[in-house]
Amino acid sequence: MKRPSISQNFAILIALVLGVMTPFLRLDFLLTGAHIISEITVKTLQLISLPLIFLSVVATLSGMENLKRLKSLGSKVFKYTLLTTIIAASLACLLYLAIGQPTPILGMDQAPKTSPNLLETMLSLYPSNVLGTFTDGNVFGVMLLALALGSAILVLPQEQKDPLNHFFSSLFSAFLKIASFIIQFIPLGIWAFVALFVKNILVEGVANYKPIITFLIIVTSANLIQGIIVLPLLLISKRISPKKVFLGVAGALNVAFFSKSSNATLPITLNLMEKRLGIPSKITSFALPLCTTINMNGCAAFIFTSVVFISALNGVIFSGTHLIAWIFIATMAAIGNAGVPMGCFFLSSALLSGVGVPLEMMGLVLPFYALIDMLETALNVWSDCCVTAIVSKELEEEEIQGLPSV
Repeated sequence: MKRPSISQNFAILIALVLGVMTPFLRLDFLLTGAHIISEITVKTLQLISLPLIFLSVVATLSGMENLKRLKSLGSKVFKYTLLTTIIAASLACLLYLAIGQPTPILGMDQAPKTSPNLLETMLSLYPSNVLGTFTDGNVFGVMLLALALGSAILVLPQEQKDPLNHFFSSLFSAFLKIASFIIQFIPLGIWAFVALFVKNILVEGVANYKPIITFLIIVTSANLIQGIIVLPLLLISKRISPKKVFLGVAGALNVAFFSKSSNATLPITLNLMEKRLGIPSKITSFALPLCTTINMNGCAAFIFTSVVFISALNGVIFSGTHLIAWIFIATMAAIGNAGVPMGCFFLSSALLSGVGVPLEMMGLVLPFYALIDMLETALNVWSDCCVTAIVSKELEEEEIQGLPSV
């Protein structure tokens, strides 16, 4: 995956600084331009997000070898992927509740909005029309369609499956190229978002960045707790030494942190898991690529925090039942985030748009996303290694138990 270059990161920093300065220049045409660019940026994010989500899931599922392999080794990988990802989103939820709901700072002239009944919301999201699901921006419906279509393609005869997998994989690659092109213009969008946000702060009289700091604390803390406490405890519960696994794959974690790419780290992870930890290649060759695609602990925490925290900043009040529902929505969205550049950001933007929340705050999060992405990628690779080690241990124990007695 193509990642922002050093020059683009510098451009993002410049855009942030210029965005802060723009409202103080008191030039109406600049603020008008910022409004136009922010609208175009939001609509572009909405335009690209749903196709990326749909195609990533379909291409991933249809590219699997067969249903039998998915049921055996794949079922164990899916089980622990789902478990660790749910825990990651739950940690973000607990931290959000512990820190407290932020005070709305956007649209403060509006009364706080309470989320609709959860059952009614879920029923309204259930798709009844394929095209309508995309035109309505129904993320849940799009993912449901993608899961159904990808699974159906997986069980087709090989001569029918291969052309469809090639088609959706190629179309996915084409949309990735579009996403990469869009990312090049992200600094311009950041300038517009920040300029309008600072203008709102000046108008409303709220001149502090505490919400952004709180947001970063929640996301970072959720990732650190997941990586330092939760995953090691999971290994210990399976009688596996966390220290041994960590030391064995430390080189891969370093590469993941600085490259911000699980895919680029995969060859190193495979080599270290096989050579240093002795995991059989028949397990690593399936489990690690699958984990790299669907095991997104860090992404789940980011998606949950982005949607719930930024919604609260805009006066949307979520009940306890809604928060639980968002844990599972963030989990499924993270699992569906297969190889998409800035996928967590795109997914969060699509979900926020789906609940009718303005995306200006996402523009302020974006300059910090590179740092968040480094931590998230390292966490994802660490989780991949832990899941693979656990699956290998379980399969080894099953084989031993299945041996005939002498």
